[in-house]
Amino acid sequence: MRRIGVLTSGGDAPGMNAAIRAVVRYGIYRSIEVMGIQRGYKGLIENDIYAMDLSSVGDIIQRGGTILGTERSEEFKTEEGFKKALETLKYRGIEGLVVIGGDGSFKGAEKLCEENIPTIGIPGTIDNDLAYTEYTLGFNTALNTILDAVSKIRDTSSSHERTSIIEVMGRECGDLALYSGLAGGAEAVIIPEVPITTDEICEIIMRGRARGKKHSIIILSEGAGDAYTLRDEIFEDLNIEARCTVLGYIQRGGTPTAYDRLLGSQMGAKSVELLMNHKGNLVIGTRGDKIFSQNINEALNKKKTIDMDKFELTRILSM
Repeated sequence: MRRIGVLTSGGDAPGMNAAIRAVVRYGIYRSIEVMGIQRGYKGLIENDIYAMDLSSVGDIIQRGGTILGTERSEEFKTEEGFKKALETLKYRGIEGLVVIGGDGSFKGAEKLCEENIPTIGIPGTIDNDLAYTEYTLGFNTALNTILDAVSKIRDTSSSHERTSIIEVMGRECGDLALYSGLAGGAEAVIIPEVPITTDEICEIIMRGRARGKKHSIIILSEGAGDAYTLRDEIFEDLNIEARCTVLGYIQRGGTPTAYDRLLGSQMGAKSVELLMNHKGNLVIGTRGDKIFSQNINEALNKKKTIDMDKFELTRILSM
């Protein structure tokens, strides 16, 4: 294999640049030419591609986001758009591809594999919603960003004796809420996987007040409800004013943590190594301190489940 491509697709995640850097530099070390595909699958369709060298990825490991840009492409899902992407790969002489993104990006990679384009997926998503891997690239940074916000909000919540509702990302996966709630000492964590009623939330608040605690932190995953609706329901039931903070896209940005830089670097190098050995239809994952690869079809078919031990521990420690 003499020439490979790399692209980032879907939502950006801290650590993507570390992965891009590793793909380029490890590829060059192995005498492979690396082509940077801009704006994900859209750039592949439009032939928005350039040759990357050592300087292309200089001074990027500490940067959030992705230097290649990212965009969701509906055109790639069409027969005509997919055909254009294949023609671009052939025209550019790209023999293998590294795709950095979430499950939607992986489905695109799986489709390319069906056309005998060796493709390796790197899990880049802050939601940590891919079941086959213990952690996804960007999750650790996003978690620490949330914890920093929780600490600051707790200060003012305590000073004013208020209940604070902090809404974090996670449409279908509550890992960001669960991990930040446990690490941040939240009184309640609300996630899509474990239903909880407003009455139960109010009971937690009143239980804390009964032992003299005047403030509380509630972490709400965006897929489990709306912070402002919950605020209104708490006021209606308890006549207590809660304050809402929706963290939004602040969770996606910022300097990646050491963990995400290491993870991106290892996953990027592993991807090139697999392509060198003419292996495709694989995704990279992490388990413990080990990096591994798995069949992309098997990975996408695994169902993500919440860690109930951590959820139960959060409930116990918040009593």
